[in-house]
Amino acid sequence: QDRLVIRETTLSMVVKDVAESIKIIQDSAEKSGGFLINSHLAKPQESGSGLISIRVPETKLTEALVEFRQAGLRVVDEYISGNDVTDQYVDLEARLATLNKTKTKFEEILDRATQVQDLLTVQRELVNLQQQIDSVKGQQQYLSQSAKLSKITVYLSTDEFSLPYSPADPWRPNVVFKLAVRSLVSALRGIGTAAIWIGVYSPIWAPILAVIWIVKKRSAN
Repeated sequence: QDRLVIRETTLSMVVKDVAESIKIIQDSAEKSGGFLINSHLAKPQESGSGLISIRVPETKLTEALVEFRQAGLRVVDEYISGNDVTDQYVDLEARLATLNKTKTKFEEILDRATQVQDLLTVQRELVNLQQQIDSVKGQQQYLSQSAKLSKITVYLSTDEFSLPYSPADPWRPNVVFKLAVRSLVSALRGIGTAAIWIGVYSPIWAPILAVIWIVKKRSAN
């Protein structure tokens, strides 16, 4: 029996231009018969970053991954997982068979029913059974389609340390220097922001300080 496996792949890539790489990946996915799920692009002053999630046909997964890798400078992390849902699908198949048999029996009862109350009761049961059948079929279709379309999520950034992974060699002098500079810039921004707030509120605190200074001066005299 063919197994139903839902595959998900995650890539973390360093790229030169995040927006351009996202476009390349989306175009490549659509050419292979896939489609976009969602995408996000952020452009802070330090470094650009973003992500894109797409689905591609399972048969084109390997080919798609090759093209996606070429959209960046290098792949720093790659993870592929698979969830075997064959047993779940088989259980749904068995449940569907049971529901269909029960529905058939109620349909036979409906044909023989003569009392209005009995007719109404059986019809309610048939409606309930049909809803359950539709629900099970929907779950089966979801599992089947998910197994045919692999999900790929690609994290992209111009800065390796902005990506969601743990580097094998986390201590690098150039990276530490970069982080230190960012911290300094952030601290200077904080000081500048505080200075602006103080200046904006000066019409409030300046007169208060002046009054306090005058009172203290008179008290001293």
